[in-house]
Amino acid sequence: MSHACNTCNGVIILVKDQDVVGRAARSTNHVDALVVGGGPAGLSAALYLARYNRSVLVFDSGHGRSTHHQTNRNYLGFPDGVSTVELRGLGRAQLDRYSNARVLHHTITSIDDHAELGFTVLSQGGAWHGRTLVLATGVLDHFPHFPGWESYVGRSMFWCITCDGYENRGKDILVVGHTDAAAGEAMQLHSLTDRIRLLTNSEVDAISPTFRGRLDAAGIEIIHDHIAQAIGTDGLLSEIVTRAGKRIGLDVVFSIQGANPETVLARQLGLRLTATGWIDVDTEQKTSAEGVFAAGDITSLHSHQVTAAVHEGAQAASAANYFLYPPELKAS
Repeated sequence: MSHACNTCNGVIILVKDQDVVGRAARSTNHVDALVVGGGPAGLSAALYLARYNRSVLVFDSGHGRSTHHQTNRNYLGFPDGVSTVELRGLGRAQLDRYSNARVLHHTITSIDDHAELGFTVLSQGGAWHGRTLVLATGVLDHFPHFPGWESYVGRSMFWCITCDGYENRGKDILVVGHTDAAAGEAMQLHSLTDRIRLLTNSEVDAISPTFRGRLDAAGIEIIHDHIAQAIGTDGLLSEIVTRAGKRIGLDVVFSIQGANPETVLARQLGLRLTATGWIDVDTEQKTSAEGVFAAGDITSLHSHQVTAAVHEGAQAASAANYFLYPPELKAS
């Protein structure tokens, strides 16, 4: 049984018996916890583990949602908001204060479970061993791809109404997506502005008659075409040109083209996934494998928030720390 405060988000932690790898190995490639993912969930997990006096390695590929230009205005304690890149940097600086935690810039390609010996993660740069494993691998967003598209993400191309809807009240919004989910987002955004159009950006228009009727009733135009070109400066979009030559003036794009959980490593470990493909965890972020925990966006279809990721990272770390204790220190 884990301590009551054991909670985490978007991170998977694999933990093995404390006797397998001694504390004296902290300066080597053998540690108490391996954390895969350097975003808010992974950094939160690593910080908590370090403060539990556990040796920790964090593997940061340098990719993911927290590397975009997004400004987070939902995080308590930042009245003017904080960019996700800055928050990530603050988290790194905070973690750097602990000599028992290190961040390595490697992309982990595989994980081996050595039963009672612990776990090994591998990349092109080497192999590392841990008694626990934290996967905070996040998701892969399907943004529209056009020349220079990355410079617009988080500035004038968004994916989350919770994060960025409020700042775009009254603006001219183009919703990009070809499903009922995109149509639903357009309807939700309609409560913030009446200047909305929807571009499918797909060969397929899968919007159901029900949602098509709702969009029509709300005066939201559906454009069945693809993006050919985006026009803008300094990350701020002003116009989209479609393949058919239609020019769409706008202020922002909300991309509702979906995201896939980064579950390659979880599948290698045989972790149980939900019906929608996310890692199945309990309230302590435990997965189906003993000693394995998951935190952050990787664990849920919805609620992809920095606040949730930080919470789940802390929960996962606390549960992992408790798992590492020898039996005589645990309440039955």
